[in-house]
Amino acid sequence: PSLLEQVGLPVEVLGVGLAQGAVGHVGPHVDLYQRAESLQQEGGQYLFSFDGDEMFHVDLQKMETRWRLPEFGQFTSFKAQAAMQHMAAEKQHMELLMLRSNRSQGTIEPPEVTVFSEDPVELGDPNVLICYVDKFWPSVINITWLKNGQEVVDGVFETVYYLREDDTFRKFSYLPFVPTRGDYYDCRVEHWGLPKPQVPLPVSESTETLVCALGLAVGIVGIIAGTVLIIKAMKMNSGRNARGPL
Repeated sequence: PSLLEQVGLPVEVLGVGLAQGAVGHVGPHVDLYQRAESLQQEGGQYLFSFDGDEMFHVDLQKMETRWRLPEFGQFTSFKAQAAMQHMAAEKQHMELLMLRSNRSQGTIEPPEVTVFSEDPVELGDPNVLICYVDKFWPSVINITWLKNGQEVVDGVFETVYYLREDDTFRKFSYLPFVPTRGDYYDCRVEHWGLPKPQVPLPVSESTETLVCALGLAVGIVGIIAGTVLIIKAMKMNSGRNARGPL
């Protein structure tokens, strides 16, 4: 049997309140509680955003408020204990919903994965790889970075889950790295909507050679075109000088 057949996943996702100000700004907070019965795993998330951008979330394990930017915490505050109370309420709601549910499998939405760098890649210049995982449901997902086929743990940073308007999720994972010749990196994503872990194929040497060749060809064409334009301009200028002033 497949993993989807083995695992039942009751999930409760609640968008709690949309506080809209006089100038049209929207600041919702999202409580999320989920439990995978067969895996004996459960957890939740408390997030507050403003016009779609995260302001803070609460680390439920450490009971700490984590501001998206440290400066936000200088203007206001939020007690993590309030989020813990919300999670306790969500857990009770989940229990009630499970009693009334037929426990049928929900619709699984596989993720879309995109990997890109924060800045243009230059050998030896520190950079950041970004793995953007989008449009997946439920919010049980595993993102792993690989360097030359080996798992990387140090320096990896992941965001919380961001809820989309269609009730699916998105998430970012960041890996600081220094581009070195011969190294390649993969972002491996595991989700119940995927038949197997999704790993982008590394760029082959032949592809790199082709890209370099195309870049060189474009550069040569640019040099030739520039030279032709310069020669034409010089000829036109010399022609004007030969005719003299009117």
